[in-house]
Amino acid sequence: MLVEVNVVAKPSSTSCASHPQNLFNLLESCNSITKLKQIHTQIVINGFTQKNFLLVKLLFFYVYSGYLKPALSVFENIEKPSTTVWNQIIKGHGRSETPEKSVECYNRMVETEATPDGYTYSFLLNACARSGLLREGEQVHGRVFAKGYCSNLFVQTNLVNFYAVSGGASRVECARRVFDDMPERNVVSWNTLLKGYVKCGDIDGARRVFDEMPDRNVVSWTTMVAGCAKNGKSKLALYLFHQMRRAHVELDQVALVAALSACAELGDLELGRWIHWYIEEEFYVKNQQLLVSLNNALIHMYASCGVTDEAYEVFKKMPKRSSVSWTTIITGFAKQGHGEEALHVFRRMLSSEVSELRPDEITFIGALCACSHAGLVDEGRHIFKFMTQTLGISPTIEHYGCMVDLLSRAGFLHEAQRLIETMPMKPNEAIWGALLGGCRLHKNAELASNVARKLTFEEDPDQAAGYLVLLSNVYAAAQRWVDVAFVRRRMVQMGVRKPPGRSNIQIDGVIHDFVAGDTTHRHASSIYKMLDEIYKIDTRDTPSYVEEF
Repeated sequence: MLVEVNVVAKPSSTSCASHPQNLFNLLESCNSITKLKQIHTQIVINGFTQKNFLLVKLLFFYVYSGYLKPALSVFENIEKPSTTVWNQIIKGHGRSETPEKSVECYNRMVETEATPDGYTYSFLLNACARSGLLREGEQVHGRVFAKGYCSNLFVQTNLVNFYAVSGGASRVECARRVFDDMPERNVVSWNTLLKGYVKCGDIDGARRVFDEMPDRNVVSWTTMVAGCAKNGKSKLALYLFHQMRRAHVELDQVALVAALSACAELGDLELGRWIHWYIEEEFYVKNQQLLVSLNNALIHMYASCGVTDEAYEVFKKMPKRSSVSWTTIITGFAKQGHGEEALHVFRRMLSSEVSELRPDEITFIGALCACSHAGLVDEGRHIFKFMTQTLGISPTIEHYGCMVDLLSRAGFLHEAQRLIETMPMKPNEAIWGALLGGCRLHKNAELASNVARKLTFEEDPDQAAGYLVLLSNVYAAAQRWVDVAFVRRRMVQMGVRKPPGRSNIQIDGVIHDFVAGDTTHRHASSIYKMLDEIYKIDTRDTPSYVEEF
């Protein structure tokens, strides 16, 4: 079966199309799928469907362009495919949505006269890595060793990649052993190993590899910055980002997304604004298309730093928005207490006729959070019902947490309790904390006591600290000092303490961390003196067993 072609190429002369070398030259300069199909038609018309050197080039362009189906049509009509022809089909399957078919193709290949080469094994290893075929990949490793390709840089790099992306520390160590045995390495080999350590979350191991690298390129730096940001090491991510700038390495969009994520985590608005300026200077001015994820990262950064108006400006100017874009601005408004604004954007999203903009589970968390901050109980009930009954989205514990928080803040404590009792999963600390917070706000010590009796503090002392502090605060709000003292004694007996509060502030481009009760800061005496002046604390009329937690 041949691919259907609507337009037939019109070569300048009969001889131009009648010679395979001329068609090969046309393939070399081919720059569109339309022209490729025209050349394909000429190959068929002139009877060159068995010329392997021509077909390899034709298959290469089909596979490279993502057109696997016409490539397979060409392949199935070849009587004796050469090794390079087989390689193109193995590579094509490996890049497709069914990479496991590369193994089937290879098994067919070894039954023919064609002999697998280094490219065969490399494409096959990539397919095994993409499809998670660990056993098959290890068998390929054995073939590589048996056939003497252990000194082939291309094959060995793909072996490192196979083990590196297979998941888990043990697999990365296999990648490291293959890497250490390589007689020759290039920056791609190093980056492949680096990616493996980052993927399994071993940032310390990744940093050691990064420091060992004789040469680094933009991929090396971006992998480290993105890996640190993704694994909660935002300070290290920004340190490496600054080093990347000093090394005059081109800041690609992936690195900028990672840096903005770290800025959001640390509240580094100054650097975030500089990155925004850089984007406008380097990409907008040159009319380079921005990744949607980069604009999303800008929105997230501004919203996390509390500058929701600038976040909304970025959102409005986006030429193309994804569902993540809408969810990010909705969640940003909600977390900063702008519930009405969040719900306004949420309603706009619902009214969109673009099917790809259907709200997902995370969008609804943002919308419910907005209802909680704005005190819109009926709206929250309606959204929760719409999500579950109309869209058929099963609520997660985060959705239940938002609803319990909404109902508890508004004083519907018994409704919140009933909702908790009907949850299909075990309530977590956030669920009970929301209900206890409502009990404190509305001074319902009796319900708080009932909740406390259901909690098994002994199972997790660290988790118990949060519950007990909230319970103590409920009793203190109701002026039940004896119960406060009882809870405090229980905390002492269990040896639990609430984790200290932490905050940070940016001054002159430097982020300062502050931890409750910390005396190690070099300006600690001045800080506490200022706090005393601000709060004007007078504890003379307060019972001695009541403290701030």
